[in-house]
Amino acid sequence: MIPTAPKPETRLHGIGVSPGIAVGPAERVGRALEEPERLILEQDEAEAEPARLEAALATTRDQILELQRALESEEGETTIFDAHLLILEDSSILNEVLRLVETQRKSVDWAYYTVSRRYIESLRKIDDPYLRERAVDIEDVAKRLLRNLRHEGREGSDDGVLRPQQSDTKILLAHDLSPSDTVGLDRSRVLGFATELGSSTSHTAIMARSLNIPAVVALHELPDDFSVGDIVLIDGYRGLVIFHPSPATLAEYETLRERERSVLTDLESLSDEETRTADGRKVILSANIEFLEELEGIVSRGAEGVGLYRTEFLYLGRGEPRDEAAQSENYRRVAEATHPHGAIIRTLDVGGDKLCPELYEEPEPNPFLGWRGIRLSLDREEEFRVQLRAILRASAHGKVRLMFPFLSTLEELRDARRQLELAKEELRSEGVPFDEKIEVGAMIEIPSAVLIADHLAREVDFFSIGSNDLIQYTTAVDRINDRVAHLYQPTHPAVISMIRETVEAAHRHGIWCGICGEVASDLVLAPVWIGLGVDELSVGGAQLLRMRRAISRLDSAPCRELTERLRACGTSAEVHGLCLDLASRAYPELLL
Repeated sequence: MIPTAPKPETRLHGIGVSPGIAVGPAERVGRALEEPERLILEQDEAEAEPARLEAALATTRDQILELQRALESEEGETTIFDAHLLILEDSSILNEVLRLVETQRKSVDWAYYTVSRRYIESLRKIDDPYLRERAVDIEDVAKRLLRNLRHEGREGSDDGVLRPQQSDTKILLAHDLSPSDTVGLDRSRVLGFATELGSSTSHTAIMARSLNIPAVVALHELPDDFSVGDIVLIDGYRGLVIFHPSPATLAEYETLRERERSVLTDLESLSDEETRTADGRKVILSANIEFLEELEGIVSRGAEGVGLYRTEFLYLGRGEPRDEAAQSENYRRVAEATHPHGAIIRTLDVGGDKLCPELYEEPEPNPFLGWRGIRLSLDREEEFRVQLRAILRASAHGKVRLMFPFLSTLEELRDARRQLELAKEELRSEGVPFDEKIEVGAMIEIPSAVLIADHLAREVDFFSIGSNDLIQYTTAVDRINDRVAHLYQPTHPAVISMIRETVEAAHRHGIWCGICGEVASDLVLAPVWIGLGVDELSVGGAQLLRMRRAISRLDSAPCRELTERLRACGTSAEVHGLCLDLASRAYPELLL
């Protein structure tokens, strides 16, 4: 028998969404939303369909609650399943399904599929990557309910949870993984996973980080020569998936894993320390969060508060925002958990078409330049004041700051502050306590805001640079468009200049300036932020201790010299090279 030649090593680059290194035999899993047969029912059959739907809803509800309970027992991310329950019980979806059954005498399976598919496709047209990923949640619920309508479970399971076929450990590969697929993974058997779709803002990515599973998404297409059982390596740090890794590659990554284990053990000692540079300068190191369940993790790693609390999730999956009491309770818990450092709460930063399902059929032609952030809030003043009052109520229970997103004009800031004053007056008239001196910040995300930063600084208490959007709008690059994604350059000289000017404007007017975008977590760029005098960095929870160690190894003077040298750089590569050189000399062990 002629031996089969070994398959060549193949490397695919995606987005690393959960750090770590995993290697093992791979298995292809996952299933798309399947269209049921389009049947015309007899009248008596159609009349029985609502009861079938109700039974399937009850079963699906029980399954989601069971998944939620299972994850709670492991202290993982559970809030996602609150959204799934809301989707499952959404009256606008269910009413439309029943209307189709009644008027067209179609099966409830087909009707539910049709309505869900329309919502999913509408969401996927939205440019905002975070909200586009919410289509996955609707699809997850729809797949589960349709399975229950068919009285089918997945292979070897009666709860709709995705599992590897064999009992040994696996690397899972999929076109996509839903949140319930992810939480249903048996961590004793799943080493890591990679998907063709997805982004760092997807719920699946968030849950992978919560469950500490190395993961890479957005691979676009798995190789044609892949077979079940082939060895695959997941590098969640670099966003790299290696199929059929060579012996040399395996040896290289085993060395990296030893380094990783050693570094992580060493970093644990930093949890209770302040964040200071080698020459003693204090830097606030806080964390970005979306969910209450993230609080325990960031507090245990020594986060100095929350530098960005994204409030969009409170609005997701609802036809209208949560009421004032529910929002206030949520914010209060954040404020109390982060005492004495406190939390910065960003007001709503989504577009109007993401709040109201009835608008999905008429998406904006260019949402990136459309109705979002502070623009939406100022057009919906009553809803805006509900959120402002909720934030103010929470400020009586701990240190709370608030900031307004997507400011492009001074008028917008002044209008937002007027709404804040009205909210304060309303609470005073009700005798509700709040922090009368609550600090107010401006998010700097648009070049026009940078160019009027001196004017904005006179009317706020701090700046927070939203680098993700600032890079996007400065370079005119849609970072989720594969054709131009390579031009989305955090080290573009213009981006560095924008950040430099923002920090300097803040300091000219005696206010502090932080960065809350992804670049705040970038170890290679840490010397730039120290050199520019950034006062606060708000990073992902997994990067807290690494960034604290990096800052502790940096001396302010060489970092300032670096930022002066960057003025002469004309390309992103030049900037990155100079930064990497200094970072590599200061903390080579962190740059895995």
